[in-house]
Amino acid sequence: MEAKDLEIVRQFVTSELGSDNDKLDSLSDKPLQLYETFAATGLANWWLPEDVGGRGLPLENGVEIVNELSYGDAGVAFALLVSILGSSMVQLHGSDDLKARFLAPMAADGTFCAALGSERAAGSELNRIETVAARSGGDLVLTGEKFFATNADFADFLVVIARGAEDPDEYLAVVVPRDTPGIEIVKRWDVIGLRASHTYAVRLDNVRVPAAYCLPGSGLRLLETGLNASRTLIAATAIGVARRIRDLCMTYAKEKRFRGGSLLESPVLAQKIGQMEMQIDVMKGHCLRAAREYDEIMAGPDATKVFTRKGILKSALTAKLFCGQAGWNIASAGSEMFGGLGYTHELPIGKLLRDMRYVSLVEGGDDVLRELLFSRYVIPVSRRS
Repeated sequence: MEAKDLEIVRQFVTSELGSDNDKLDSLSDKPLQLYETFAATGLANWWLPEDVGGRGLPLENGVEIVNELSYGDAGVAFALLVSILGSSMVQLHGSDDLKARFLAPMAADGTFCAALGSERAAGSELNRIETVAARSGGDLVLTGEKFFATNADFADFLVVIARGAEDPDEYLAVVVPRDTPGIEIVKRWDVIGLRASHTYAVRLDNVRVPAAYCLPGSGLRLLETGLNASRTLIAATAIGVARRIRDLCMTYAKEKRFRGGSLLESPVLAQKIGQMEMQIDVMKGHCLRAAREYDEIMAGPDATKVFTRKGILKSALTAKLFCGQAGWNIASAGSEMFGGLGYTHELPIGKLLRDMRYVSLVEGGDDVLRELLFSRYVIPVSRRS
């Protein structure tokens, strides 16, 4: 990534997200104009490979981009990054025809896709999903309900995780054009934070697509490989939010009178801000390390096979876990610094606190990731650090 690319992102943040925009913290209509403005920079879906017309930027660059975007608004950053989950599944496992049909338009137009995995009864236990895919001639017919699907209403296509109707132990990942009959948006979720993003409940009623739209391999394993990239970038949003909190605290400390001087002169503040700075530095270093591991595999000749064998990368798990927890510590300490004002809507600190919380909740809550870390990387002695 050229230095000018990062400067373009910073200019976008300053011009489009720089003010305390109440609209970005409301359940307003999807801010398509905002997304179109970002697409005009040429950086939308920056990770898509060059062979489909994308920029082909590595995940390491993505960490830097998301860091900058989330400094302005984490909801906008999440909406712009989360398509990497579904698109990377198609990139790694899809046929050339599927890539040309679905990824090339995303690269050309800066549009979106959505991954549909979770369900009411199968949040983190995706092996309990009830959405089924039945074979009918040369087609697959999908029926079921998906609980949380960000960008689903305005996505170009969906990647649906379903159970095989004929074999309940078979799991499929099926690419579904958004305009396919039978897709119903049930509702948009009234989320506590990230309110500039748009997450939906979706019903699939006899949704018919060609069987060739099914990605080869276990749908659950394919989803795991896609989550490596999206979890790393979700972790990176915590860096940008934490930096914004630190800067707000510093501005407030300069203005706040305290014991005959300013709060900036307090040793307690120095300790708190110093702690924040240390955590921010470690958060960024960890995300970059996870991204480099991902990029190294993607650059190899057998990326699909390597990811299928490895599944969940340890570095992606620990980056999301650490950044969610360290980010929450920073948000909590920052909110306390503002006293009673930190518990009002008068200052942006309250919004930042709510936005930060999502890092430890989406795409596997902390307890789920701890269990995965234990079962995949502690029980097998050979995989321990």
